[in-house]
Formats: sequence, C-alpha cells, structure tokens
Amino acid sequence: MSGTLVSPQLRHLSASDRGRIEEITRAVGLFREDEVPVALEVFDEAVRSSSPDAPYVALGADIDGRLAAWICWGPTPCTLGTYDLYWMAVDPSVQGAGIGTALITEMERRLSAHARLIVVETAGRPDYAATRRFYEARGYQATAMIPDFYAPGDDQVVFVKTVSGTRTSVSGKQ
Repeated sequence: MSGTLVSPQLRHLSASDRGRIEEITRAVGLFREDEVPVALEVFDEAVRSSSPDAPYVALGADIDGRLAAWICWGPTPCTLGTYDLYWMAVDPSVQGAGIGTALITEMERRLSAHARLIVVETAGRPDYAATRRFYEARGYQATAMIPDFYAPGDDQVVFVKTVSGTRTSVSGKQ
C-alpha cells in the first residue's frame, strides 16, 4: 500500500488496543528493545486517564477496521504551552499512505488553541533519515542535536514547530 493515499478512521485508543500497539511499535524496526516497554507505559497511562489535564493523549488510525498506527502527545511538564509528541508509529505495510500525516495533522488541530510549541525528539542515526524528513516536510524545524544522546553514535535531534495556541493548562483532549 506504500505510496497510495488512504483516509484512516481516527479514534481514541483503549486498553484493548495494547497488543496491536506493541505489534506496530515493534514492526517499525527502529525502536530498540528497551524502548518498546517505555512506549507501552506511556500508552497505558494515556488510556487510563480521561482527565482534560491528563499527561498523555493517545490516538489511533484504523484502516479497514484494523489499527494501523498510533500517536501519543502531552503537555511538557514545567512549561507554558509546550507539548511533546512522545510516540508515533505506523505499521510498515501502510507507511507512505498518509496515515502518519493524518495523525500529526489531527494532533496539531487538537492542540491549535492550547499549544504554542510542539517538540519532537528523534534519533540522528542514518536509519532515522526518513523519520527526520517526515517531520521537516510537515513544518518542523531541527533546532538542536545532542551527540551520542541515546547511545554512542546515536544522536538526539530535536524538532520544533510553533503553533498558534495560547492556553497553557490543557492536554488538547476533546
């Protein structure tokens, strides 16, 4: 399906999606083994809390009734109007079909009245080049690089995007 645009059905995630979240996250093939449990912890917290001030919001994208991707974001602690995109993973079988774009566009829409800055931290390894191009193509600017952050030879690249919101104490949940 890669390269063929699709219109995913976006939805809130629930605890019953956990197995598929793990499958997708592992299938991407970029995350280290020790990173997957961290993604699942963040997912668990996102689906556990429905408070407007929850630390995480998780959203999924279904294609033909099957979860194909997910995204998780939340307010950055100790900031005013800054939000982190914590995790995003798209099943490799549907990458390039616009699902990641649909998820990030929806996150930005939900944050438009709340956030002033969205931050994405990703790896600087060569196998993350497509990920970095993805964010750049959607208006995120690489503003910092920390050498050897994740591991020797695995830099952290920080991307930011300024958005129009001014409110500071909500998660962007609808």
